[in-house]
Amino acid sequence: MYKFSWVGSENHFVDILHIEQVNNLTIGRFGGNSSAGQYKNEDGCIVWSDEEQDWEFVVLLDAHNSAESAELVINTITEEEQNLTTIFNMPLRESFNQMDKYIVHIFQNPLFLASCREIQGETACLIVLRKDKYVWWFSVGDCILHLFHPELAKMDQYLLNQRNFYEWIGQVNTFELDVPCYSTGRRELRKGKNHLFLTTDGLTECPDGNFHNATEIIKVFDNAKSHQDSVQNLLKEIEEKGVRDSTTIISWIVNVERNASEPSDL
Repeated sequence: MYKFSWVGSENHFVDILHIEQVNNLTIGRFGGNSSAGQYKNEDGCIVWSDEEQDWEFVVLLDAHNSAESAELVINTITEEEQNLTTIFNMPLRESFNQMDKYIVHIFQNPLFLASCREIQGETACLIVLRKDKYVWWFSVGDCILHLFHPELAKMDQYLLNQRNFYEWIGQVNTFELDVPCYSTGRRELRKGKNHLFLTTDGLTECPDGNFHNATEIIKVFDNAKSHQDSVQNLLKEIEEKGVRDSTTIISWIVNVERNASEPSDL
């Protein structure tokens, strides 16, 4: 199993573009421009990948008012590695059913809630598991998950999760509410090349940028020589446009050989 984790308080990448490969996943980081006033990075991520068991697990975080909430979530998920990988390696149906319950269990743990009350700031949190020809996600806040596939693009369908503002984990915490608020979902991948793309909102909210439009993101991948070059080109463009906010991108391709669902009248 390949494992990677990072939080911006460890290495902020301000004025630096950094591309890293973790198995088949490309991770791109840019801490923002110091010339625009940036001096810190409060993003974070976890990437685990197991080729033999045919899954990838990703956590993407976009914190504010300090990186402490991102650090707390990363440490908490990392401590749960054995339990989580046991779930990932269960039979497909059981694995996905357990994910909904277990992630909520982690974030409602009284010790975790107590730790959240002691930190400064809060974080958006997007968690994604891809196993076999299915993808599952759990989303708190406004991080972005796109699925690019030619059949879906014909229907103008790109975004998987619903971005939700005023929703966090940390000092202000959705899991302290009488009814915790988050979104979760599952999707069957189509036959052929499926491109999963996660990003924090520095990419989409860059001044004078157009990457809020998913079609502009996929154009960059269509026009570059490699996946790594594409991620670097995305970050290079927002650097040149003077973005202040940090951006973290996690992107990879899943090739599916089996047929996907089709309407009965075709």
